[in-house]
Order: sequence, then structure tokens, then C-alpha cells
Amino acid sequence: MLLSLCAYAVGAARLWRHAGNGRGLSVGNASAFAAGWLALAVALVSPLDALGAQLFSAHMVQHEVLMLLAAPLMVTGRPLAAWAWALPAPWRKRLPASLHRAWLARSWSAITDPLAAWALHALALWLWHVPALFEAALHNEGVHALQHASFLATALLFWWAVLGPDTRARRAGLALLLLFTTMLHTGALGALLALAPTPWYPPYVDSAVALGLDPVQDQQLGGLIMWIPGGVAYLGVGLYVVARLLRRSSRALA
Repeated sequence: MLLSLCAYAVGAARLWRHAGNGRGLSVGNASAFAAGWLALAVALVSPLDALGAQLFSAHMVQHEVLMLLAAPLMVTGRPLAAWAWALPAPWRKRLPASLHRAWLARSWSAITDPLAAWALHALALWLWHVPALFEAALHNEGVHALQHASFLATALLFWWAVLGPDTRARRAGLALLLLFTTMLHTGALGALLALAPTPWYPPYVDSAVALGLDPVQDQQLGGLIMWIPGGVAYLGVGLYVVARLLRRSSRALA
């Protein structure tokens, strides 16, 4: 995390020194990245992380902060541009040629394809909530790190597909479709958790009781956190995409 923040700061400073303040990377982009980085810190290195090992609802807050706050804010911050400028000048000059290598271009195209990014994110969400895998993450720190890394990585790909640099109208329509379908399937998962009459994850039973909470209510609260605030977040970004499209259309007609 510290490396990513330092690289962004160095790259942004070099870019602005070369092109002028706010050019190539706006102050708004830099602010979004900083906010996303802070959200990442809240999710991973604050007391929320320890509480997430004790309460399912806190663990769900942690996941939502990773996927619905940190990831879209960091994508909006355009980190690839800043990190490229953080490289030494000789490396930066060779970067375009390296990125055009066939295998690398094909790999990047495959994982950033909007439908592939959507599918990978959906797969990560549903697989990691299978009780056996979720419990494995609770019992093994390495598996837990893999869980969080897959949530963040697939969320970054998903939000890149939604908020990335391709702003054509047809991509705006596709972005709305991705947002709507993700809101539906994450809402369905949240509803299953919220309406389940018994706990899905036994390791949380004793810890919830020790903290004076009913395990079923703790799970229901976690499901509601995924279902309601998560749905509101997707809806809010969808409205932003529509507003951006309308502004672009009005400028084209002017």
C-alpha cells in the first residue's frame, strides 16, 4: 500500500512538472486515488480488520469498503498513468513497446473485457461466500489474504469496465448493464444471507455470542449491508454514468 501511494505521488509530480499542473492527471483524479487509498487502509489496517474476525457483519463492511469504495475511487484516480511516470525515464520510454507485445496485449484485453471483468467479479463474490471457502479464509491467514486480494483485484477490473477511459455512448450503455446485473446478483446473495434462518458460518457463532450478539442476527445484518447499501452504491454510480452521458451529448449538440 505504501509503495502504491509513493509511486502515485512521485508519478503525479513528474507528470505535472512535465505537462503542467492538472494536465494528464487532474487534481480530482489525485484526490479520488487518495480517498480510495484511505478506504483501503480502513478496510485492511484499521480495527475493522480485527473486528471482522469476530463478527460476520463487520467482515461484510470490510468487503464492501474494499469493493464499493476503495476500488472505484482508485480506478477514478487513473493510477496506471501516475505509476508509469514514476518509473525511471529509460523504463518509461520502453514501456509503450513492451505493452504492445502480443501476449501481454492479449492478456490485458482478455481480463479487461467488460463481460470477462463482470464474470470474474461475480465468480469471486459467490465462490468466497461458499461456507467451506469462507471458513478456510477465517482459519488461514494466507487464504484470507487471497480472499481479499481476489475481491479487490476483480473489483478493480469491474470498475475499470464501468468507469474506465472508453467513454463512448455504447460503452455507457454497457456500463449500465454491468451495474444493473451486479446489483441484482449481489442483492440476491445479500438477501439469501439476510433471510437465512440459521448461521452459514459456524466460526462466527461463538464469537458473536461472546460479544453479546445473536449469530443469526449478526449474519442477517451482514446480508443487509451487502443488499441495501451495496445496491444504493451501484444505483448511484449508474446515475453518474447517465449524467456523464447526457453532459457529453449536450456538448456534442452545442
